[in-house]
Amino acid sequence: MTQSMELTEQVEHIRELAPMDAAGELAGQPADDIQFILSRLPAEQALAIAACLGEVAAPNAAATRAVLSGMEETVGELMTPVTATLPDSNTVAEALTFMVKSADVSEISYIFVTEHDRLVGVVGMRDLILAKPSESLASIMVREPFAFQQDTKVENAVSEVLYRHYRMYPVVDEHQRVVGEVRGWKLYERIASELSAQAGSQYGVAKEEQIDTPVLAAFRMRHPWLQVNLITAFAAAFVVGMFESTIAQIVALAAFLPVLAGQSGNTGCQALAITLRGITLGQINDYPIRRLLRKEILLGALNGAAVGVIAGVAMYAYAVSTNSANPIMLGLVIFIAMVGACMGSGIFGVAVPLVLKRFGADPATASSIFLTTFTDIIGMGLMLFLATSLVL
Repeated sequence: MTQSMELTEQVEHIRELAPMDAAGELAGQPADDIQFILSRLPAEQALAIAACLGEVAAPNAAATRAVLSGMEETVGELMTPVTATLPDSNTVAEALTFMVKSADVSEISYIFVTEHDRLVGVVGMRDLILAKPSESLASIMVREPFAFQQDTKVENAVSEVLYRHYRMYPVVDEHQRVVGEVRGWKLYERIASELSAQAGSQYGVAKEEQIDTPVLAAFRMRHPWLQVNLITAFAAAFVVGMFESTIAQIVALAAFLPVLAGQSGNTGCQALAITLRGITLGQINDYPIRRLLRKEILLGALNGAAVGVIAGVAMYAYAVSTNSANPIMLGLVIFIAMVGACMGSGIFGVAVPLVLKRFGADPATASSIFLTTFTDIIGMGLMLFLATSLVL
């Protein structure tokens, strides 16, 4: 608690400083101390100091920059100093006296109870106020409370808070000693940040890139994925090239290649969005993958059949107007290809992010680049194969 009191005193000192001066004093401090201080300042002042802090922080101050960018990887980087920790032998009266003397009593939501410095329980304010003054904390505490480890990945912590709606979570080390606390709103803030970042990540936009990112830095972040996209596009082009003679004989097929690619691509992106959302929110851990695949295959078949009927009729009308051979068969080819392509894209929409996650990659990063390639290959390849087999 001595450290917490020192930080509270520093908060009052920082309040009186100009943003640049305050940033200079904070730059060399641990990341959790910086978070503790900024969280207790007025929002506008904290933002002004954070903006200056980004300029004065040393290039190797990775923890400090993690705080500023919101890219903390572990709970240990996200936590702040603990506000209230007491031995289990303390009485309710002693706990209330401790709170009255605490400089940051308004920040206390729970009292973390320890036995031989190990976390054994937690006491909420309601239980403390309603208990008899002579009762010990051990008699009113909730035993075996949930706690995060310092090295718990933030993404795993985010999954936990979706099922545990607490205002604050204790953070312990390998010996179960309380080393800090993390507020629930910080983890929910990360959920919102992750969901908002997915839209850009799917197309190779790094999570670190913001609207004020310099041009060259943005170029370095984006361009490698465009090169990957170019390489994968060659694979789709190769498949189309294999059926060059088919396209030459049935020119109507060329007009419907982008139609098929667009529909299957959209179906795949829908499945991809749901899968990424499930990964981010931790829902994928409790939902069988086979069940998700069956759902997306069925949705692909239904959507493919619905749009395939319209596309098939359109192909028939186009083939008749251009005097193409076997217009009915061409319409059937488009229908079958649309159903198959949408089913396949649903499978890839689930599989791509899961495979990326399995190999340790960010499941959101450039998923749509690989998805687009797979859906183009299966959609256009299936249509041209059916046309070659059934029409020619």
